[in-house]
Amino acid sequence: MGYTVSEIATALGAKAVGAVDVVINGASEPATAGAGDLALAMDPKYADGLAQGQAQAAVLWDGADWQALGLKAAIFVPRPRYAMSGLTALLDGGPEIEAGLHATAVIHPEAVIGEGAAIGPFVVIGRGAVIGARARVASHVSVAEGARIGDDALLLQGVRIGARVVIGDRFIAQPGGVIGSDGFSFVTPEKSTVEQAREKLGKDVRASAQSWTRIHSLGTVEIGDDVETGANVTIDRGTIRATTIGRGTKLDNQVHIGHNVQVGEDCLLCGQVGIAGSSRIGNRVVMAGQCGVSDNIFVGDDVVAGGATKIFTNAPAGRILLGSPAVKMDTHVEMQKALRRLPRLAKQVADLKAILEQSDKE
Repeated sequence: MGYTVSEIATALGAKAVGAVDVVINGASEPATAGAGDLALAMDPKYADGLAQGQAQAAVLWDGADWQALGLKAAIFVPRPRYAMSGLTALLDGGPEIEAGLHATAVIHPEAVIGEGAAIGPFVVIGRGAVIGARARVASHVSVAEGARIGDDALLLQGVRIGARVVIGDRFIAQPGGVIGSDGFSFVTPEKSTVEQAREKLGKDVRASAQSWTRIHSLGTVEIGDDVETGANVTIDRGTIRATTIGRGTKLDNQVHIGHNVQVGEDCLLCGQVGIAGSSRIGNRVVMAGQCGVSDNIFVGDDVVAGGATKIFTNAPAGRILLGSPAVKMDTHVEMQKALRRLPRLAKQVADLKAILEQSDKE
């Protein structure tokens, strides 16, 4: 079912001009747009693509001459990228999960399924688990005993929710995520090589035969409202207290959160970020892909870490970080400039040495 240009503009709080009754069935890049597509040409660099495609309507940049571009209608938005969030939400039909409980689902008699929830094929829901109203649970999901999932949640294929995990409303989990697995926590009868290395900073460490004994995870995971987790995200339960994820935080694919970690509100952790056990992450922290955080440290509010940054010590609030080990971004840039100068500096030193040696001979 399509939407008219006028309906789309209203949903976006934007201005529409021209034949606003044109029906739109999808969105497309300008050069590949069909007659029923809304072309996304929100920058002048996309203007040439409109002539290559067949779009009748487009989202354009402010000041664009839509008629000269050969369009029948246009939508103008003040902040194009933000408009993408509303447009994609409007046009996304979401996954197909039939209403009601699928015949192959295995649901414990003591589980509670909220009104209007949809439970897909081969789902397993344990004793005492609670699934909120209007939640959608896709095929092969398992929700262990005592877990609680809020209203309007979406759990996609193969998600695993561990025992006693508590999740807020409007939670979205992409396929394959595991929330509430045991923490990676082991100990040796005597001080291990690792403990010695940490205490002595690598000096005079004596290795000896040792075996690892499991520390069991008695805690759980607590997740606030409006959190999203990407494909194959893993979040370990706490040892005693809960591992926590704050309201509004988004985790990208393959992010790993260790046991006892506390992640604040409205954080954005991109692909392959790893947070080691018992670290605390403040609110509105952004970490680009492959960032790592050492265990038992604190990262303050509003910290931004560039790609592959490794944070080994506490990071003050508002700091912009880059590098391994992490330093201020401007410091890192200067360090990299200095590194690039090293070959030239080495040659200059060698030339000066040769001059001095020649001078001594004379």
